[in-house]
Amino acid sequence: MTGVTSSRPRLRGLFAIAAVGFLALLLNACGKEEQAIPIALAGPFTGNAAAFGDKVRKGAELMVEEVNARGGINGVKVKLLIGDDAADPKEAATVAQRFAADARIPIVVGHLNSSCTLAAQPIYSRAGVVELSYGSTNPRIAENSPWTFRNIYRDDVQGPTVARYAQTILKLRKVAVFYDNDDYGIGLKTGFVDEAKRIGLTIIAEEAYTRESTDFTPQLTKIRAAGPDAIFISGLYNEAALIASQARKLAIRTQLLSADGALSDDLIKIGGQAVEGLILSVPYVFSEEDPFAKRFKEKYGEFPDSWAGQAYDAVGIAIAAITAVGPNRAKIRDWLASRTTKEKGYQGVTGLTVFDEHGDVKKPVFFATVKNGKFVPAAQQLPNG
Repeated sequence: MTGVTSSRPRLRGLFAIAAVGFLALLLNACGKEEQAIPIALAGPFTGNAAAFGDKVRKGAELMVEEVNARGGINGVKVKLLIGDDAADPKEAATVAQRFAADARIPIVVGHLNSSCTLAAQPIYSRAGVVELSYGSTNPRIAENSPWTFRNIYRDDVQGPTVARYAQTILKLRKVAVFYDNDDYGIGLKTGFVDEAKRIGLTIIAEEAYTRESTDFTPQLTKIRAAGPDAIFISGLYNEAALIASQARKLAIRTQLLSADGALSDDLIKIGGQAVEGLILSVPYVFSEEDPFAKRFKEKYGEFPDSWAGQAYDAVGIAIAAITAVGPNRAKIRDWLASRTTKEKGYQGVTGLTVFDEHGDVKKPVFFATVKNGKFVPAAQQLPNG
């Protein structure tokens, strides 16, 4: 009995020593993890815009990988924290609440969809954390909050540019507009229609649809009766592909136009031959010889689209801000707000980012077309975008 009793303290001591050692290792590992600077990335990684989100995530990850390979930010690694808003404003608000409440996060790169950015905006503003969008183009985005910035043009720049392209380059006279009835679709449509009226391009029909609709025959039948030279589709790739397919089945052979919301490989996968020749405005068009395109293709085995480049640059801007002023939310906002000249701007793979007094950026609009099942630069570009 005495021998058994006397061994228990010794065993407890050994277990205690082992536990302390394990805890020390765990804390050390956690400490190293906590030392990494987190940059939040918000976007549609599931849902009906997931094809965009896939390229966004890959572009962001490539930037982080390259920065970490160079030693990170002042010797500290960077990591991405992913927030999936599924292109749903309610989900975006939930993501924003999680990111805003996490004091470790100095900046949020996101969201893609205008409705999501607008839904999340009040939450980020109250928390005093920057929301840097790589894809939201609704005109109200940056003007609504001093904490919102974007490195992409506004719809009241993009829409009018498409209208001018239709008239000046394509020599069109009558256009029908088919738009998604959300913040993105309406903002883009408004910009297009207002400019069309100003320059004398006739709008002969305006038809709305709701996201995730599948039957567009009633609206297309009305449009066919109006006899347009072209149809401008103001919405995302999935619906744009279905609209194109159903238009061709109704023997509508007119030119199809769209914008950056249709820029996805899934447009071509879904639309097939029906989207051949479609012309769309885009933030940027990469060539096969572009250094970023080569690095992206080497890593992922696929060609980058504008969204990969936009996200790559947005994360790069966030990293530049943290490098300059540290992971302080207010200082990051002030640093971004001071990037108002070419000398202070951020030179990225999609061009130079310079913000105005609202946090909007002035960048040219490029045009691409679908040719032989691929997005390629359009044969002609508008002078000065």
